[in-house]
Amino acid sequence: MSAPVPRRGWRTTLRENALSLMFAALFLGSLLGQALAGCARFNREQVDAGVAPVSLGRYVTSSAFGVDVLENWQSEFLQFLLFILATVWLVQRGSPESKPLGRAGRESDAQQQMGVHAGPAAPRAARARGWRRTLYAHSLGLAMGTVFLLSWAGQSVAGAVAYSQEQVRDGQDPVSWAEYVRLPDFWDRTLQNWQSEFLAVLAMVILTVYLRERGSPESKPVGAPHDSTGVEG
Repeated sequence: MSAPVPRRGWRTTLRENALSLMFAALFLGSLLGQALAGCARFNREQVDAGVAPVSLGRYVTSSAFGVDVLENWQSEFLQFLLFILATVWLVQRGSPESKPLGRAGRESDAQQQMGVHAGPAAPRAARARGWRRTLYAHSLGLAMGTVFLLSWAGQSVAGAVAYSQEQVRDGQDPVSWAEYVRLPDFWDRTLQNWQSEFLAVLAMVILTVYLRERGSPESKPVGAPHDSTGVEG
Protein backbone atom coordinates (compact mmCIF):
# COMPACT_ATOMS: atom_id res chain seq x y z
CA MET A 1 0.00 0.00 0.00
CA SER A 2 1.55 3.28 -1.14
CA ALA A 3 2.20 6.04 1.36
CA PRO A 4 -0.28 8.94 1.27
CA VAL A 5 0.83 12.03 -0.59
CA PRO A 6 1.47 14.84 1.90
CA ARG A 7 -0.85 17.82 1.57
CA ARG A 8 0.69 21.06 0.39
CA GLY A 9 -0.17 24.10 2.46
CA TRP A 10 -1.06 27.48 1.02
CA ARG A 11 2.24 28.93 2.22
CA THR A 12 4.14 26.34 0.20
CA THR A 13 1.97 27.03 -2.84
CA LEU A 14 2.57 30.77 -2.53
CA ARG A 15 6.32 30.32 -2.11
CA GLU A 16 6.63 27.97 -5.08
CA ASN A 17 4.61 30.30 -7.32
CA ALA A 18 5.86 33.61 -5.95
CA LEU A 19 7.44 34.81 -9.20
CA SER A 20 4.34 34.39 -11.34
CA LEU A 21 2.08 35.73 -8.59
CA MET A 22 4.21 38.84 -8.16
CA PHE A 23 4.14 39.65 -11.86
CA ALA A 24 0.42 38.89 -12.08
CA ALA A 25 -0.19 41.38 -9.28
CA LEU A 26 2.06 43.97 -10.92
CA PHE A 27 0.25 43.43 -14.23
CA LEU A 28 -3.21 43.89 -12.72
CA GLY A 29 -2.10 46.90 -10.68
CA SER A 30 -0.51 48.64 -13.65
CA LEU A 31 -3.51 47.81 -15.85
CA LEU A 32 -5.80 49.41 -13.29
CA GLY A 33 -3.52 52.44 -13.07
CA GLN A 34 -3.47 52.71 -16.86
CA ALA A 35 -7.28 52.56 -16.93
CA LEU A 36 -7.63 55.32 -14.32
CA ALA A 37 -5.01 57.60 -15.86
CA GLY A 38 -6.22 56.89 -19.39
CA CYS A 39 -9.82 57.64 -18.47
CA ALA A 40 -8.81 60.97 -16.92
CA ARG A 41 -6.81 61.93 -20.01
CA PHE A 42 -9.58 60.79 -22.36
CA ASN A 43 -12.21 62.79 -20.48
CA ARG A 44 -10.04 65.90 -20.50
CA GLU A 45 -9.79 65.60 -24.28
CA GLN A 46 -13.55 65.04 -24.48
CA VAL A 47 -14.28 68.18 -22.47
CA ASP A 48 -11.78 70.22 -24.51
CA ALA A 49 -13.61 69.10 -27.65
CA GLY A 50 -17.02 69.98 -26.19
CA VAL A 51 -18.05 66.34 -25.72
CA ALA A 52 -19.43 64.81 -22.50
CA PRO A 53 -16.98 62.74 -20.41
CA VAL A 54 -17.47 58.99 -19.99
CA SER A 55 -17.48 56.66 -17.00
CA LEU A 56 -14.55 54.39 -16.17
CA GLY A 57 -16.58 51.34 -17.14
CA ARG A 58 -17.38 52.79 -20.54
CA TYR A 59 -13.78 53.83 -21.07
CA VAL A 60 -12.26 50.40 -20.36
CA THR A 61 -14.63 48.84 -22.91
CA SER A 62 -13.83 51.47 -25.53
CA SER A 63 -11.54 51.19 -28.54
CA ALA A 64 -9.40 54.01 -27.12
CA PHE A 65 -8.43 51.87 -24.13
CA GLY A 66 -8.26 48.67 -26.17
CA VAL A 67 -5.76 49.99 -28.68
CA ASP A 68 -3.46 51.32 -25.95
CA VAL A 69 -3.44 47.94 -24.18
CA LEU A 70 -3.12 45.75 -27.24
CA GLU A 71 -0.33 47.74 -28.88
CA ASN A 72 1.82 46.94 -25.85
CA TRP A 73 0.79 43.30 -25.66
CA GLN A 74 1.60 42.58 -29.30
CA SER A 75 5.08 44.07 -29.03
CA GLU A 76 5.87 42.11 -25.86
CA PHE A 77 4.83 38.80 -27.37
CA LEU A 78 6.66 39.59 -30.61
CA GLN A 79 9.79 40.21 -28.55
CA PHE A 80 9.54 36.82 -26.84
CA LEU A 81 8.59 35.03 -30.07
CA LEU A 82 11.63 36.35 -31.94
CA PHE A 83 13.95 35.72 -28.98
CA ILE A 84 12.72 32.14 -28.59
CA LEU A 85 13.16 31.39 -32.31
CA ALA A 86 16.43 33.29 -32.74
CA THR A 87 18.13 31.54 -29.82
CA VAL A 88 17.58 28.18 -31.52
CA TRP A 89 20.09 29.10 -34.23
CA LEU A 90 21.98 32.18 -33.08
CA VAL A 91 24.45 32.42 -30.20
CA GLN A 92 26.13 35.26 -28.34
CA ARG A 93 29.56 34.60 -26.89
CA GLY A 94 29.60 35.21 -23.15
CA SER A 95 25.85 35.64 -22.65
CA PRO A 96 23.78 33.39 -20.35
CA GLU A 97 20.83 34.23 -22.63
CA SER A 98 22.55 32.15 -25.35
CA LYS A 99 23.10 28.43 -25.74
CA PRO A 100 26.72 27.25 -25.61
CA LEU A 101 28.57 28.18 -28.80
CA GLY A 102 28.67 24.66 -30.21
CA ARG A 103 25.00 23.82 -29.71
CA ALA A 104 23.28 26.06 -32.26
CA GLY A 105 20.34 24.37 -33.97
CA ARG A 106 17.43 22.18 -32.90
CA GLU A 107 19.68 19.60 -31.16
CA SER A 108 19.21 15.84 -31.11
CA ASP A 109 16.32 13.94 -29.54
CA ALA A 110 18.70 12.78 -26.81
CA GLN A 111 19.72 16.35 -25.96
CA GLN A 112 16.07 17.40 -25.94
CA GLN A 113 15.01 14.36 -23.85
CA MET A 114 12.20 13.43 -26.22
CA GLY A 115 10.90 10.25 -27.82
CA VAL A 116 12.75 7.16 -26.58
CA HIS A 117 15.05 9.47 -24.60
CA ALA A 118 12.21 10.93 -22.50
CA GLY A 119 12.30 10.07 -18.81
CA PRO A 120 9.38 8.70 -16.79
CA ALA A 121 8.51 12.17 -15.49
CA ALA A 122 8.58 13.78 -18.95
CA PRO A 123 5.35 15.27 -20.35
CA ARG A 124 3.29 12.66 -22.17
CA ALA A 125 3.51 14.62 -25.41
CA ALA A 126 7.32 14.44 -25.30
CA ARG A 127 7.09 10.63 -25.37
CA ALA A 128 4.40 10.54 -28.08
CA ARG A 129 5.06 9.94 -31.77
CA GLY A 130 4.25 11.85 -34.91
CA TRP A 131 2.44 15.16 -35.00
CA ARG A 132 1.71 15.26 -31.26
CA ARG A 133 5.40 15.31 -30.37
CA THR A 134 6.21 17.73 -33.21
CA LEU A 135 3.45 20.08 -32.11
CA TYR A 136 4.55 19.95 -28.48
CA ALA A 137 8.19 20.53 -29.49
CA HIS A 138 7.14 23.89 -30.97
CA SER A 139 4.25 24.71 -28.63
CA LEU A 140 5.96 27.64 -26.90
CA GLY A 141 6.71 29.47 -30.14
CA LEU A 142 3.24 28.69 -31.48
CA ALA A 143 1.58 30.06 -28.33
CA MET A 144 3.66 33.26 -28.39
CA GLY A 145 3.08 33.72 -32.12
CA THR A 146 -0.66 33.19 -31.79
CA VAL A 147 -1.00 35.75 -28.99
CA PHE A 148 1.14 38.20 -30.97
CA LEU A 149 -0.98 37.88 -34.11
CA LEU A 150 -4.28 38.09 -32.21
CA SER A 151 -3.22 41.13 -30.19
CA TRP A 152 -1.78 42.85 -33.28
CA ALA A 153 -5.02 42.19 -35.16
CA GLY A 154 -6.98 43.49 -32.16
CA GLN A 155 -4.78 46.59 -32.06
CA SER A 156 -5.46 47.29 -35.72
CA VAL A 157 -9.24 46.92 -35.32
CA ALA A 158 -9.45 48.95 -32.11
CA GLY A 159 -7.06 51.52 -33.57
CA ALA A 160 -9.19 51.93 -36.67
CA VAL A 161 -12.29 52.53 -34.55
CA ALA A 162 -10.52 54.96 -32.20
CA TYR A 163 -8.96 56.84 -35.10
CA SER A 164 -12.30 57.12 -36.89
CA GLN A 165 -13.96 58.41 -33.74
CA GLU A 166 -11.32 61.11 -33.47
CA GLN A 167 -11.86 61.96 -37.14
CA VAL A 168 -15.60 62.34 -36.64
CA ARG A 169 -15.08 64.39 -33.46
CA ASP A 170 -12.85 66.74 -35.47
CA GLY A 171 -15.40 67.00 -38.29
CA GLN A 172 -13.54 64.71 -40.70
CA ASP A 173 -14.46 61.46 -42.45
CA PRO A 174 -13.90 58.10 -40.68
CA VAL A 175 -11.62 55.49 -42.25
CA SER A 176 -12.00 51.78 -42.93
CA TRP A 177 -9.76 49.15 -41.36
CA ALA A 178 -7.91 48.65 -44.66
CA GLU A 179 -7.25 52.38 -44.87
CA TYR A 180 -6.15 52.61 -41.25
CA VAL A 181 -3.46 49.90 -41.45
CA ARG A 182 -1.81 51.92 -44.22
CA LEU A 183 -1.79 55.15 -42.22
CA PRO A 184 1.21 56.50 -40.27
CA ASP A 185 -0.86 56.39 -37.05
CA PHE A 186 -0.96 52.58 -37.11
CA TRP A 187 2.71 52.13 -37.91
CA ASP A 188 3.78 54.83 -35.48
CA ARG A 189 1.95 53.01 -32.68
CA THR A 190 3.44 49.69 -33.80
CA LEU A 191 7.06 50.62 -34.46
CA GLN A 192 7.54 52.77 -31.36
CA ASN A 193 6.81 49.64 -29.31
CA TRP A 194 8.84 47.27 -31.46
CA GLN A 195 12.01 49.34 -31.28
CA SER A 196 11.84 49.57 -27.48
CA GLU A 197 11.37 45.81 -27.11
CA PHE A 198 14.25 45.02 -29.46
CA LEU A 199 16.49 47.45 -27.57
CA ALA A 200 15.59 45.81 -24.25
CA VAL A 201 16.51 42.34 -25.58
CA LEU A 202 19.75 43.65 -27.08
CA ALA A 203 20.68 45.28 -23.77
CA MET A 204 19.90 42.07 -21.83
CA VAL A 205 21.97 39.91 -24.18
CA ILE A 206 25.01 42.22 -24.16
CA LEU A 207 24.96 43.46 -20.54
CA THR A 208 24.78 39.93 -19.14
CA VAL A 209 28.13 39.22 -20.79
CA TYR A 210 29.90 41.71 -18.52
CA LEU A 211 27.57 42.45 -15.59
CA ARG A 212 26.25 40.16 -12.84
CA GLU A 213 23.33 39.86 -10.44
CA ARG A 214 24.13 37.44 -7.64
CA GLY A 215 21.62 34.63 -7.33
CA SER A 216 19.65 35.39 -10.52
CA PRO A 217 19.29 32.68 -13.17
CA GLU A 218 19.32 35.49 -15.73
CA SER A 219 22.94 36.22 -14.75
CA LYS A 220 26.13 34.20 -14.82
CA PRO A 221 27.77 33.38 -11.48
CA VAL A 222 29.60 36.43 -10.17
CA GLY A 223 33.01 34.85 -10.73
CA ALA A 224 32.30 33.38 -14.18
CA PRO A 225 34.60 34.60 -16.98
CA HIS A 226 33.11 37.11 -19.42
CA ASP A 227 33.38 34.63 -22.31
CA SER A 228 31.45 31.87 -20.50
CA THR A 229 28.43 31.22 -22.72
CA GLY A 230 25.13 29.61 -21.78
CA VAL A 231 26.07 29.48 -18.07
CA GLU A 232 23.45 30.59 -15.55
CA GLY A 233 23.87 31.50 -11.90
